[in-house]
Amino acid sequence: MIKMLMHGCNGRMGRMITAIVNETEGIEISAGVDLFDGIQNTYPVFKSINDVDVDFDVIVDFSNASVVDALIDYCVNNKKPVVLCSTGLSKEQIEKVNEASKKVAVLRSANMSLGINLLMKILKEATAVLADKGYDIEIVEKHHNQKLDAPSGTALALGDACNEALNNEYEYVFDRSQRREVRPKKEIGYSAVRGGTIVGDHDVIFAGTDEVITFSHTAYSRNVFAKGAVSAAMFLADKKDGMYDMSDVIG
Repeated sequence: MIKMLMHGCNGRMGRMITAIVNETEGIEISAGVDLFDGIQNTYPVFKSINDVDVDFDVIVDFSNASVVDALIDYCVNNKKPVVLCSTGLSKEQIEKVNEASKKVAVLRSANMSLGINLLMKILKEATAVLADKGYDIEIVEKHHNQKLDAPSGTALALGDACNEALNNEYEYVFDRSQRREVRPKKEIGYSAVRGGTIVGDHDVIFAGTDEVITFSHTAYSRNVFAKGAVSAAMFLADKKDGMYDMSDVIG
């Protein structure tokens, strides 16, 4: 039986993952970490990762960027593999995560859904063809009004997939309000919409002359992310040090 620590257990995704783990054979949550304690859990919950005194095999993190540094330090010091799902990480934090993967297994993904990860593969092929033909690339993402970061980590990952096919020569542009100029060719533009209860909607637009091609993904429920996180935890629990992503889980 795989024993899992849920980091951010009382958040929306943490509670959803808890419910899915309860219905999944071969894995159980042995403890959780969360500053908020207004929820009853079937497992012990600690305020800090450093307070945990329960044994476990793998960590799933759905907290926020402010606590990721301490989490990564804990994982390295205690040799615990971690599925890192928090978004909005700084460049310095990403570098720290990458460095940690040399000592412990880390699975990092901006989006845990199968559909998004398949889309990223498709985008690499599409970009290699369309950008060379003069198509401009724009990414529009929509999320609920409680989401803190913009653009979303998933939107950035989709842009990275496109840029990888372009030798990372394209610049990301998040705001054009202060400039008056014709759109440069080598840029990927981002637009973020925040409103209502939108779970997650991403459009990658290739705008050419007299033609627009759009790749879209819509999540109707956060269950797709929760299920992916649980699958990732079961995959990572016995892995050696290294950086993994959802493409490794998908196989």
